[in-house]
Amino acid sequence: MILKLLLVGAVIYTVYIMFFKQKSIKEPNKAKTTKKKQDTQEINEMIECATCGVYCELDEAILSGSKYYCSTECVDKAS
Repeated sequence: MILKLLLVGAVIYTVYIMFFKQKSIKEPNKAKTTKKKQDTQEINEMIECATCGVYCELDEAILSGSKYYCSTECVDKAS
C-alpha cells in the first residue's frame, strides 16, 4: 500500500517537473531576449550625406542615384 502511494507521488512529481517547472525556467529567458531586441533597435546605422557631409540615420536617409542624402534640398543641390 505504501509502495503504491510512493509510486503515485513520484509520477505526480515527475509530471509537475516536466510541465510546470520548465515554464518558469523559460520565462526569464524570454525577458532577456526581449531586452536584447530593445537594445538592438536603439542602434541605427549612420550614413554621410553625399552633398553636405552631415550624418543621418539610414532609415531617414534618401537614396537617389546610388547615393544617400539627408534631405530633399541636398538631392536638388546634387542635380
